[in-house]
Amino acid sequence: MEITKPVYFDRFRCLAGDCPDSCCKDWQVQVDASSACRYRALPGKLGDDLRSVLREEDGEAYLTIRDGRCPMWRRDGLCRIQAELGEKALCETCRQFPRLTHDYGDFAERGLELSCPEAARWILEGESGYVTEEVPGGEAAEYDREAMAVLKRTRAKALEILAESDISKALALLLLYGCQAQGELDGEAERPFDRAAAWETAKAMARPGDPAAVLEFFSGLEILTDTWRRRLHTPEPGDWDRRTENLLRYLVNRYWLQAVSDYDLYGRVKFMVISAVLLRLLGGDFRETAQLFSKEIENDAENLDAILDAAYDSPIFTDAKLLGMLLQ
Repeated sequence: MEITKPVYFDRFRCLAGDCPDSCCKDWQVQVDASSACRYRALPGKLGDDLRSVLREEDGEAYLTIRDGRCPMWRRDGLCRIQAELGEKALCETCRQFPRLTHDYGDFAERGLELSCPEAARWILEGESGYVTEEVPGGEAAEYDREAMAVLKRTRAKALEILAESDISKALALLLLYGCQAQGELDGEAERPFDRAAAWETAKAMARPGDPAAVLEFFSGLEILTDTWRRRLHTPEPGDWDRRTENLLRYLVNRYWLQAVSDYDLYGRVKFMVISAVLLRLLGGDFRETAQLFSKEIENDAENLDAILDAAYDSPIFTDAKLLGMLLQ
């Protein structure tokens, strides 16, 4: 099967105790069934301590959080399980993060999670480009092949659009192209994307947005950290950061093909645009803000679903108001 990954994927290394944030705090760690079984049978004090914090809900095991941190996270920034038993003893979540894989059966795509500070550095500031390699294995594809072909073709076009030197223009064109791409996914005939005409349409459609309402919406979602709450309440809006293009490339590559599961491409495109608008409104250090956004939004399924719903239902995120906030 074919596996595609960023050129920097294999160069990523966890900063461990030197990480400015940590995947060992704030989150409730899901434990796969095999690891949970191993932890329950583990002898000695480590086994006793693991069993005291291992819980199960709705058939899924997880480690409880104590004082905002995983109880296996030592004060020196290292994991007690890894230190005492080795990396292979880690549960699947901890062993893989921030690496992610979208496996479609006959091909797979790998990447890094923006919510990891070191991964965020590679994603936003590292070398761009992807490599593809053939590996043994793979399974029969169970996805809609025709839909996947449309999604691959339109994703390539979306990435071309992001090369526009003007970030606000690129985002406006991406929003309008997302609408056209959704039509093609729904069965409309393929047609060229007229950037000049789309740009005129974007300027004509734009209406004043409500930045305060955007921040209020995100403040109403589940919040993991006090830092995120403070950022939403005390924003430092500024100009578009040059790294926004890399952020959008990450989002397009991560989410575009996922529309093969439910045929909702445009909701995902609006999520990408909303994300860029929010980061501009928040301001501050772009990499830190993007990493925190990913931790709070991308890694929280309920928050992500709420934004996808609001992309269609909320008057805050109409196409006209999004265009207004992009072009103002």
